[in-house]
Amino acid sequence: MGIKLKNIGLIGLGMIAGVAGSMQFDAVAQRSAGSPLPIEELRKLTDVFGLIKSDYVESVEDKKLLDDAISGMVASLDPHSAYLDKTAFKELHESIEGKFVGLGIEVGMEDGYVRIISPIEDSPAYHAGLKAGDLISSLDGEPVRGLSLDEAVKKMRGEVDTKIVLTIVRKGEDKPLTVPIVRKEIQTQSVKSKVIEPGYAWLRVSQFQEPTVSDLAKKLTAIYAQEPKLKGLVLDLRNDPGGVLPGAIGVSAAFLQKDVPIVSTKGQLPGSNVTYYASEAYGSRTVGEQLAKLPEAVKKVPMVVLVNTGSASASEIVAGALQDYKRALIMGTKTFGKGSVQTIHALPDETAVKLTTARYYTPNDRSIQAKGIVPDMTVEEYADGDGLNEFRVREADLQKHLTNDKDLSGDAANKPKKDEMEEELRIAAQEKKRKPLEYGSKEDFQLEQALNYLKGKTVQLAKEGGEGKKAPQAEAPKAGAPAAVPTAVPATK
Repeated sequence: MGIKLKNIGLIGLGMIAGVAGSMQFDAVAQRSAGSPLPIEELRKLTDVFGLIKSDYVESVEDKKLLDDAISGMVASLDPHSAYLDKTAFKELHESIEGKFVGLGIEVGMEDGYVRIISPIEDSPAYHAGLKAGDLISSLDGEPVRGLSLDEAVKKMRGEVDTKIVLTIVRKGEDKPLTVPIVRKEIQTQSVKSKVIEPGYAWLRVSQFQEPTVSDLAKKLTAIYAQEPKLKGLVLDLRNDPGGVLPGAIGVSAAFLQKDVPIVSTKGQLPGSNVTYYASEAYGSRTVGEQLAKLPEAVKKVPMVVLVNTGSASASEIVAGALQDYKRALIMGTKTFGKGSVQTIHALPDETAVKLTTARYYTPNDRSIQAKGIVPDMTVEEYADGDGLNEFRVREADLQKHLTNDKDLSGDAANKPKKDEMEEELRIAAQEKKRKPLEYGSKEDFQLEQALNYLKGKTVQLAKEGGEGKKAPQAEAPKAGAPAAVPTAVPATK
């Protein structure tokens, strides 16, 4: 139960079922199951297959039946395991590699239309003159209203050098604009940064992709070139759904002392029981060199990490590690709670199985699964509260989610009561009237409070439905203070 108020997509990035995971890639190898195949059950499967082929009202292709059987078998395990057909597998690769074929616009839904949040610099959409705030009313003459964001995104995808015509409604224009755009391969940047004011910088990771650690190292180098005596840094992981596991390890390693444990994984296979350390061994040699060349001050600068319900998996690994070592203050709202690792097993026909193979644990051996990271300081999205926060879907709300093996009470903590649907809909209607928030802008309330903390000023905690309340003034961490050693380290080595 719950409404996802801010459903955001990037044209060309395929949406795999469930929240993006901390993913690793592997080839399928013949492994002993440890027990003989269940002959009777397999016979039943072939009997049903034969019945459908002979008796169903319409002819069904063998491949469709078998693909659907595999898909159903894998999907029945948990919300993040899935069978990926050729298209889905290709889109997953594009998402992880940070490049795709499309228009180059970040979008969301608004009143049934596709709203452009921002065009990617130097993309076809950028050169066509599309602007943030534009509403797309039709695609190739077909109305957008009635389509889901996912459906609209798929229509805007396509092959390189193919054309699509967008009808744009723009504030201040008397009539809709017709904009033809040719699709191109787009290179995305998962890391953004800026010096907000003298001495303070903002660094945002929107997704953990293969280039993320390299991009983060470049952004940090640029920040220190502009501000050699940086007083405070805000690492923004809000609405970051996760991505590749090496990305989370590399981002954590940038801010932690060398060779400390960052995350451990525990699963059924011996190879799933691993501890990962703050080392360059998990990235390419080039990435390792980039991290090694970062100013030493990066590991000591006072930090705040911003998180929310949309922060999941790999972003929770980073937040959990920095929280355990007391390297940064975690601020925002409780995270999604996806504490599992998915391994991508490629199959011979360009398809794949995305299979949950382990749970992950923070340096203090905490499991985040179905529980999430609880911020050190809870600050909601707006000064007057975020009425929908308690209704937003988390891992614990998903059917067949893995339990938290260390704290079973966390599994039901986020579920709203059945009699709250009417209130949820009322709040959702009220929230739609808000101006969409742009992270890193002057209107970003959580970022403002993060800066207040870093400056040693009073931090205002949002209060739902009323005036903001003020927390006692918190002393900002001092630059150069050593990172605290966690009370426990993972048992696996």
